[in-house]
Amino acid sequence: MVTKTHAAPMIDIGIPDAQREEIATGLGHLLADTYVLYGKTHGFHWNVTGPMFSSLHLMFMGQYTELWNALDVIAERIRALGVVAPHGGATLANLASIKEAAKQQPAALDMVRELVAGHEAVARTARSIFALAEAASDEPTADLLTQRLQIHEKTAWMLRSLLES
Repeated sequence: MVTKTHAAPMIDIGIPDAQREEIATGLGHLLADTYVLYGKTHGFHWNVTGPMFSSLHLMFMGQYTELWNALDVIAERIRALGVVAPHGGATLANLASIKEAAKQQPAALDMVRELVAGHEAVARTARSIFALAEAASDEPTADLLTQRLQIHEKTAWMLRSLLES
């Protein structure tokens, strides 16, 4: 019995292969940063304690839910570019600029500080991909990056506001 293999169809969306792969690589780093920040936020949601418990517990839930939903959007854009989306905890941890929490249960305001830094890091990663998307006239990726930047910059601002005296 002969097994036929089918080559993947050529992708012709107006972006050359090399540019698609370069953009997808950048998006892979964005996916990884988002994934690590999601895990950190969800863990902080579970483990926050102290006088701000209720408000932080609810705030972190809204944030980790948004991050979870963003993972699919980012991965699907990578796939639309014809590249395999990175996955798996170790793979994503290696691609991420954000490190997991050093302590499993930092103080509540230390959690907030870590999340501010995390959202700012994701914003920097998203911003670093813009030039690639613009050079390729990749408007869908540029739109995704704009949306992610708005969310991460706003979230960082809201978290920073908790740290002001």
